[in-house]
Amino acid sequence: MKRISLLLICFLGLPLKTLAVPVVPNFQQGSMTSHTETESTVTETINSIDYRTGWEYSVSGVGISNDGAALNPNVNTSTVTVTPSSAGSTTGTGGVAITGTVTSSYDSLDFSSPSSFTITQPGGAFQFTQTYSGPGMTNQTVIQRVTQITSVTDTTSTFTQ
Repeated sequence: MKRISLLLICFLGLPLKTLAVPVVPNFQQGSMTSHTETESTVTETINSIDYRTGWEYSVSGVGISNDGAALNPNVNTSTVTVTPSSAGSTTGTGGVAITGTVTSSYDSLDFSSPSSFTITQPGGAFQFTQTYSGPGMTNQTVIQRVTQITSVTDTTSTFTQ
């Protein structure tokens, strides 16, 4: 027991400075490099549809009569559904097909019972023109693109003592 007490007194009696060891770096200079790469894939589908929103109907002629009946045929309401799709790409969409649906309604003329026109003088000269441009889709453009973006960052840190 005396030995333990003697050892404790020796350790506690020592100055604290003698226990501390200063840390001194053992290098003069150095550098550290870092390399980071980031990859991302952006898949875009652009679906552009051009529509004619109304209809145009005209009748003209010489030597023609319609017996006072209305010139315009009856009006029908129509609905169109467009569902474009693309085959799945193994790079951009993971093999999944891309689809979309656009539905629109519009009015158009019904030519199932058109107006009746007759030549006013049988055997005589006549000229008759009837034109119709209806509403609806006139053009559809589907653009699908896959953009792969790669970002590379190289960083070098230099330090000296």
